Amino acid sequence: MRPISMVDLKSQYTNIKQDIDSAISSVIDNTGFIRGKEVKEFEKELADYLNIKHVISCGNGTDALQIAMMALGLQPGDEVITTNFTFIATVEVIALLKLKPVLVDVYHDTYNINIEEVKKAITPKTKAIVPVHLFGQSAYMEQIMQIADEHNLYVIEDNAQAIGADYTFTDGTVKKTGTIGHIGCTSFFPSKNLGCYGDGGALFTNDDVLAEKISVITNHGSKVKYYHDVIGVNSRLDTLQAAILKVKLPLLDNYCNARRQAAEFYNTAFAKIEELQTPETAPFTTHVFHQYTLKVKNGKRDILKQWLNDNNIPAMIYYPVPLHLQKAFAEYKDSSKNYPVTEKLSEQVLSLPMHTELDNEQLHYITGKVTEFFE
Repeated sequence: MRPISMVDLKSQYTNIKQDIDSAISSVIDNTGFIRGKEVKEFEKELADYLNIKHVISCGNGTDALQIAMMALGLQPGDEVITTNFTFIATVEVIALLKLKPVLVDVYHDTYNINIEEVKKAITPKTKAIVPVHLFGQSAYMEQIMQIADEHNLYVIEDNAQAIGADYTFTDGTVKKTGTIGHIGCTSFFPSKNLGCYGDGGALFTNDDVLAEKISVITNHGSKVKYYHDVIGVNSRLDTLQAAILKVKLPLLDNYCNARRQAAEFYNTAFAKIEELQTPETAPFTTHVFHQYTLKVKNGKRDILKQWLNDNNIPAMIYYPVPLHLQKAFAEYKDSSKNYPVTEKLSEQVLSLPMHTELDNEQLHYITGKVTEFFE
């Protein structure tokens, strides 16, 4: 049996090695390392895949979130509502821009932002909502957009973990996650469902004016070289990374299907283990399983994790410390607010290996060892 990894990038690369090597070689031969033709080609191909007007690439997913807030003109002191159960980047950029992060609790089943908690968090200072499509399935976007319309708020989708997922509205309309809000943001970090071989990110929008603002901000606030209209940043997707992503984009749906098949294998194997709660998928979204995250009951999460590690099975905890308990956000802590679901999840969640190259032998071994632990 091949060694088991949380993410097996080496095996994935081996399967597409010829195409990847050719793409990299072409960029090196042309020496168009910054803003080479592959960047625009990839942006156009991703826009076509997402069925959205504009894709503007940038340096990484964290930059994408920051650039989105800059493009929307959010000002110091403005409040931005987001989930308490996510990676720090979502909230980090809010604080960096001197905005006020307003954290709300999540649903216990999908781990995504709780709509009723969003409603309760709105104040006259609220300017935006940042839903995170956590672990690979969409947040409740139809309701979020209704709330945003009612209160004249912006919506920035953090789609770093769910690119390729579909959202179905009550009228039957289907859209890709990241294309529903005013701006969508994603990361091309190597372990993502669509990952490059370094850092990379992108923003999505159907708004022509916003698209131009975003493009200018990513390029030092400049439309014409050496003429700077606004304060911007230097955030670009390397041409080498764009070339790699061009090879992988046509495979994204296959990659997502492979992850779903692995998740179904896990679900079936764990169905009768009462002390495990397998991931639940909301009825309005497909799940692309960036992570396969269990809830382990009766305080056995950490013991199970150690058992798996002892048996050469990696497992990860996303996320062990809720954002409201992080030292970095102490100044934003609101003692009047409680986050019972987030705090419970931080004690229970455990993610198993999930990637496109898991084979049956590995899946049988992983599920067998988990089952053995509970026998």
